[in-house]
Amino acid sequence: MISMVTTRKLRRALDEATSYEEWAEAARALDEKEGHDRWRLIDQSKRYDYVSIRVRLDRLRALRARHDNRGLLFNLNEGIHGNMGGMGRGSLYDVANFSTKQLIVDYVDEIASSLEHLADPNVDDISFEEKLDFFRRADHCFGRSAFMMSGSGSLLYFHIGVVKALWQERLLPEVLSGSSGGAFVGSLLSTHTDRELTSLLDPEFLLEKIEQETGYFSHSRLRPQIMRIDEIIQIVDRLLPDITFDEAFKRTGRALNISIAPAETHQKSRLLNAITSPNVYVREAVLASAAVPGVYPPVTLAAKNHLGEKQAYLPSRKWVDGSVSDDMPAKRLTRLYGVNHYIVSQTAPHVLPFVADGKKKEDALSQIRNASVSTARAWINAGASTIEKPLQLSPSLARFSNIALSVINQDYVGDINILPSNRFFNPFRVLAFLNEKEIKDLVAAGERAAWPKIEMIRTQTKISRTLSRILSDYDEQHVQHVKTAMMRSKTD
Repeated sequence: MISMVTTRKLRRALDEATSYEEWAEAARALDEKEGHDRWRLIDQSKRYDYVSIRVRLDRLRALRARHDNRGLLFNLNEGIHGNMGGMGRGSLYDVANFSTKQLIVDYVDEIASSLEHLADPNVDDISFEEKLDFFRRADHCFGRSAFMMSGSGSLLYFHIGVVKALWQERLLPEVLSGSSGGAFVGSLLSTHTDRELTSLLDPEFLLEKIEQETGYFSHSRLRPQIMRIDEIIQIVDRLLPDITFDEAFKRTGRALNISIAPAETHQKSRLLNAITSPNVYVREAVLASAAVPGVYPPVTLAAKNHLGEKQAYLPSRKWVDGSVSDDMPAKRLTRLYGVNHYIVSQTAPHVLPFVADGKKKEDALSQIRNASVSTARAWINAGASTIEKPLQLSPSLARFSNIALSVINQDYVGDINILPSNRFFNPFRVLAFLNEKEIKDLVAAGERAAWPKIEMIRTQTKISRTLSRILSDYDEQHVQHVKTAMMRSKTD
C-alpha cells in the first residue's frame, strides 16, 4: 500500500510540475520506483541493435583516449547516422519516463565529444582543409532538424508553450515552419532576437503587450466571438516588425517558412522563406496563411522592390490559409535545407482525433487506427474521382471538394510529435478570442506536452547541433584563412 501511495504521489508530481526541472526530478524518481532506471542501464533490448552500438562506442572511446586522431576520423567517416542500429526508434523512449537506454545516450555523447575533439585547433596532425571537408560532408549526410507548427487558429498559444519549453532547454531548431496560427508563432520567433524572445515567451508579458497595444481583453465581451479581420491585422501589425523574410533571417538566424494556398483553382501552394521569396514581407505572409477560406478574405502579398519600396507581390494573385494545402511541408524543407528530422507541434482540431504519438505508433490500437484512416482516405479519394466531372459544373463545389481532398490527403505527423493531452476543442472557438485564463492554460499545456519529449529531442538532435556549431566556427576561420592568403599574395 505504501508503495502504491508513493507511486501515486510521484505521478501527481509529474502532472503538477511547474517547470521542466520539477518534471524531470519527478520522472527520475518514478523510474527508480518502477524499476525503469535499471532498464535504462541494461544494454539489451529487442528494440535496437545494442551489440553494434556498444562495439562502436568502445572503439571511439579507445581511439580518442590514445589520441589516434586519424583512426578517429576514419571511423567517423564510415558513417554518422541518427538511426544507427535502430537507436532512433520512438518506442525506445516509451519505457522509462525520463530518457532512454543509457547506451544510446552515451553513444551520442561520445560522437559529439569526438567531433569536438577533432575540431580542436590543438589537433594539428589533420589539416584545417581536411577537417572542414569532413565536417561539411558529415553535416550533409546526417541532416538537420526542423520544427513544424500546424494550423491552429486560437490554439496557437499551445505552440507558444511548446516553443517556450524547447527554447529554455536550447533545443529549438533553426529551421521553422508554420501555417495559420503556427505561421504567426513562427514569425514571432524569426523576427525577434534571442534577448527579445526571453520576454516575449513569458505569458504574462505577452498578454500585457497584447492588451496594451490592442485592447484585446478589455472589450472582448462586447463583440462577436469570431475575430474580425481588422482585429487580426492590428495584432499582427503591433507584434511583428514590418520586415522581409531575408531581413528576418539576417536578424535572428532562424529560417522561417510559411505555407500559403492559392485562392484560385489550378494554382499551386507556396512555401515562403528567405530562399524562395527573400523580399516578401512577413506580415502579409502571416495574414495570407491565416485567411481561412469562407471566413476571411484572401490576401495579396507585399514585397520590397529593387529601390527598397514596398509594393504588391504578384498583384493578380490572392492567397489563403496554407494549412488547407501543405500544413506540414516536410518534402519542401528537405529540399531547401537538408532536413530529415521533424519535430511537430500539432493542434489542428480536425487532425488530432486521427494522429498518434509517434513513440506509440507501434501499439495495436494505433495500428488499427492508422489502417482505418488509410482505408477511409482511399474510399474518399475513389468517391471524389467518380464525381469529378459533375463537380466541374459548380465552381464553388469544385473548390470546396479540392480543399477537402487536400486536407484529407496530407501527412500531419513527424518523427517527434507533441500533441495536447486533451484532443477535443470546440471547433467554433478556434477563430474566437480567448480569455486570459484560456490562454495561460494553453501555454502551460504546451509546456507540459513538450517536457516528456525533451530528452528524446536532446539526444536525437545533439549530433546535428554539434556539427552546426563546429561548422559555424570553421566557416568563420575559413574566411579568415582566405583573407590572410589574399593579403600574402598581394604582399608577394
